[in-house]
Amino acid sequence: MTGFVVFDPMLPWPLLAVLGVLVAVGTLLALWRGLSGWAMRGLGGLIVLAALAQPAYQQEERAALSDIVVLLEDRSASQGLAERGETTQRAADELETMLTARSNTEVRRIVIDDAEDDSGTQIMSALNEAMAREPRARLAGVLTVTDGLLHDVEAAPDLPAPMQVFLTGKQTDWDRRLTVSNAPAFAILGEPVTLTLRVEDEGAAPATDTVPLLVSIDGAEPQEFEVPLGRDIELPITLPHAGRNVLQFVVPEAEGELTDRNNSALVQINGVRDRLRVLLVSGEPHPGGRTWRNLLKSDSSVDLVHFTILRPPEKQDGVPVRELSLIAFPTRELFLEKVDDFDLIIFDRYKRRGILPSIYLDNVSRYVEEGGAVLIAAGPDFASADSLYRSPLSPIVPASPTARVLDEGFDPTVTEIGERHPVTSGLGTPDDWGRWLRQIEVEPQSGHVVMSGIDERPLLVLDRVGEGRVALMASDHAWLWSRGFEGGGPQLELLRRLAHWMMGEPELEEETLTAEANGQSMRITRRTLQDSVDDLTITGPDGSEVILPMEQVGPGQFETRYDGPEIGLYRLREGDEEAVIGLGPAAPREFERTIATGDRLEPIAASMRGGVFRLEDGVPRLREVREGRPAAGRGWFGITPRNAFDVQDVRQTSLLPPWLVLLLASLMIVGAWLREGRS
Repeated sequence: MTGFVVFDPMLPWPLLAVLGVLVAVGTLLALWRGLSGWAMRGLGGLIVLAALAQPAYQQEERAALSDIVVLLEDRSASQGLAERGETTQRAADELETMLTARSNTEVRRIVIDDAEDDSGTQIMSALNEAMAREPRARLAGVLTVTDGLLHDVEAAPDLPAPMQVFLTGKQTDWDRRLTVSNAPAFAILGEPVTLTLRVEDEGAAPATDTVPLLVSIDGAEPQEFEVPLGRDIELPITLPHAGRNVLQFVVPEAEGELTDRNNSALVQINGVRDRLRVLLVSGEPHPGGRTWRNLLKSDSSVDLVHFTILRPPEKQDGVPVRELSLIAFPTRELFLEKVDDFDLIIFDRYKRRGILPSIYLDNVSRYVEEGGAVLIAAGPDFASADSLYRSPLSPIVPASPTARVLDEGFDPTVTEIGERHPVTSGLGTPDDWGRWLRQIEVEPQSGHVVMSGIDERPLLVLDRVGEGRVALMASDHAWLWSRGFEGGGPQLELLRRLAHWMMGEPELEEETLTAEANGQSMRITRRTLQDSVDDLTITGPDGSEVILPMEQVGPGQFETRYDGPEIGLYRLREGDEEAVIGLGPAAPREFERTIATGDRLEPIAASMRGGVFRLEDGVPRLREVREGRPAAGRGWFGITPRNAFDVQDVRQTSLLPPWLVLLLASLMIVGAWLREGRS
C-alpha cells in the first residue's frame, strides 16, 4: 500500500495563485496598519485557499510489473558468412540467460530474416513492431546481435531505454565486390554502350593493384581482362543481336574473402535497331500502294524510300523524262551499291519492264541469301510473262504462279500452321473479316503457307532463304480491309507483323525459347511450328540440372513455371533452342556490404548512452543503471530498471472536510475580530 497527497482544485491553479497573492497583500496591509489580528486574518485566508485546492490523502494498492528487454537476433543472409551464424546463436542464448536470471525481467527474443523484396535487413522495422506491442514504460533495454549491415536506419524509433549493439564480425574480415553502374535498359544495335564497373576491397584486404575480370554475353565463353582495383572502369559493349542480351561480369573469388556472392553482376539490355530502312518499289499506282506507304510512314522507327513507276519505258508519248519525275530513278545506286543498307525490300505489283536489268535482280537474290528480306505483294502482273518469278529472283520465291488470276470474292483464312506462326496467330476472328476480290493462283515450292484463299489455295507464303527471308502475298486486295469493306479486317496488324518478321524482330521469331523473371520465379515460353516439344532442361548457377515438362497453352505455344532456389544466371534448353536469364540481382542488397560495422547503429545507441561491442572479445557483463546515466563501458553493458506497476485499488481521504474548513475559518475570523476589538 502506497500513500501520498493529491490535489483536485475547485478553481484553476492560476486563479488560486491570484487569490493567494490577494490574501498575502491583505495580510501585509493589516500588519502595516498595526492591526493585532493580522496573523489570524492570514491563517483564515490560507485555510480558505487550502479548501479550494481540495487536498486528499490517496492510498494505492500497486502490483509491480516486470521489465521488458527486446533481444533482436539478426538472421539475414549476411549473418550466414564465415562463423557469424554460430556466433549469433551463442551470443543470443547467453544474453537471454543473463536477462532471465535477473528477477522481474521478461525477454522478447525476435529473429529477423531476409526481406522477401530484396530490401535488405530491416532491424528498425522489427523494433518498431515490437515496441508497438509493449508499453514504453516497461521497456528496460534493446539488445541487438547483428553485423550492423541494416538497411532501414531512417526508421529508427524514439527509444525510452538504452540500446546495445553486439557485432558478430571480426576485425580481420575482408571482402571484394563488383558493382556496375549506369547500365541502360535499351541499347542501339551496332553502337557501343558504355558501362561503368568498379572492383574494390573492403576490410583487412591484402595489398594488390589489379584483378582479373571475366565478361560473357548470353552465357558464351567469357573473355578475361585485367582491371585496376578501386577505380571506375569505362567498358564499351556492342550488343551482338536484337532482343534481350544478358551480360555477366565475374571477378574470381580470392582466397580468404568473406563471400563471392558480390563478385558478379548480371546486366540485361534489350538491343533495338536505330532505324529500319525499307525500300518500296511500286510497279504502278493502285489503291494498295497507299496502304503500304501509310503503314510504313506511320512507324517512327522506319526510314522509307518509295518509288512508283508512273510511265513504263515502252510508252512513247513524246514527253521528256525530266518533266515526268522529280529525280531520276537511281536504279544502279539502289540495287547495286546501296542494296545492303536496306532491311527490307518490297515489290508491290512490280513486273519486269526493262527498268531493272537482270544483274540488279540477281544482286537482290544475293542480298536475301546473305541476310536481307524481300516481300512480294503480287497482282495480276505476277501471273504474266513479265512476272518477277521469271527473273533471277525465281530461286528465292517460295511459290510459282500458274498464270491464273482468280477474280472472285473469297474469305482470307489462317491455315493450321498459320495458327502457330507469330505473323498470323491471334489476329482475331476470321468470321468477322471482309472478303478480298482477287487472288493469284500459285503453287508453293518451299516455306510455310500461313494464309489461304479460294479453295484453300495459298494466299500468304513465308520462307527462309539462306540467312534471309522472303514473303509472297498472292493478292493485291489487302487494302480492302483498311477501307472497311464488308467489315474490314486486321490489315494494319497483319502487314505490320509481316514487315517486322521479315526484318528479324525477335518477338516475331517462329522458333523461340524465352523467359520472364518475377523475383525468384520465372515463366518460360516456347514458341514453335511443331505439334509438340521436348522437356525443358534448366541449368542453375551451381551447374545442377532440372528437367520440366512444358504444357501447351495455345497453338504452337508451350509454357512452364519454375521457382529458382538461388539467384544468378540460368541456362534454358529445349531441343535446339537455348536461352539464358538472370534470376534476381546478381549481388543482392544483403551482400552490397559485408564487413561488420557499428557505424550505422552507433548514433542510435549513443542517443540513450548505449554502446557497440564486438563479440570476438566475448559477451560483456550485465549491469543495472539509472535513467540518464551511462549504460555502457569497458566489458559491461547496462539496462535501466523501469519500476513499472499496475494500480489495482485506489482510496482517497479528504484532508479538509467542509465542516472542518468552516470551523477553522470561523475561529480565525472571530478570533481576529475579538482581538482587534479588545485593543
